[in-house]
Amino acid sequence: MQIQGNTFLVTGAASGLGKGTTEALVAAGANVIAVDLNATVLGEAVEPLGPAVVAVTADVADAADVQQALDLASRFPGPFRGVVNCAGVLGAARTLGRRGPCELELFEKVVRVNLIGTFNVCRLAAAALNAQEPDEEGERGVLVNTASVAAFEGQIGQTAYSASKGGIASMTLPMARDLAPFGIRAIALAPGVFDTPMMQAAPAEIRETLSAATPFPPRLGRPEEFAALVLHVIENRMLNGSVMRIDGALRMPPR
Repeated sequence: MQIQGNTFLVTGAASGLGKGTTEALVAAGANVIAVDLNATVLGEAVEPLGPAVVAVTADVADAADVQQALDLASRFPGPFRGVVNCAGVLGAARTLGRRGPCELELFEKVVRVNLIGTFNVCRLAAAALNAQEPDEEGERGVLVNTASVAAFEGQIGQTAYSASKGGIASMTLPMARDLAPFGIRAIALAPGVFDTPMMQAAPAEIRETLSAATPFPPRLGRPEEFAALVLHVIENRMLNGSVMRIDGALRMPPR
């Protein structure tokens, strides 16, 4: 699918992987609806990108918020062609810790943002994509979701996060099968440890340990590397229904 001249929606666009993806899409000639819950940081992130980006403060798990963001695609001259879901939260807690069982509210929050939010954006975006005219090969658009290596090798204290990311990984194939008759692809990317605000908040020794545990390159991933894969997924029609790891061959240890 062509990127230049088309419109895409990116969630979690204020920082990290979402910000890097937004910048890469604009550099490739796309228009972007940039969505995030932090209005101040989002505005600062997209201001340098000019009129190719419209910023929207929205909760990805709220249907009305997401629909309002999708409706802004009409501001741009090119057709709406896809979504890149990068919005997410961490929320670390052991199933049973020294202070008792994990708080259910924490588990619910992580699943609501990461998994329910991703599905909410996908279901509404799929309807918007179905209203577009297909291109010369019958494709209307693509949904790119962010899972994590934690979906497969969750560490101690990552029950909620791993469950949310495992859900994204597991729904990829059935979603692709659901949407195939409409000419819409669905794929998930599973990044390893990337240099994002979530990781920058971790203690230095943890960042150093995880960097050293990555076989090659032995460092944290960069948002622009994730974004480069997103652009390739958009352009390569045969990428559909799969979960693709981007992790430098990292396999997460228990802690």
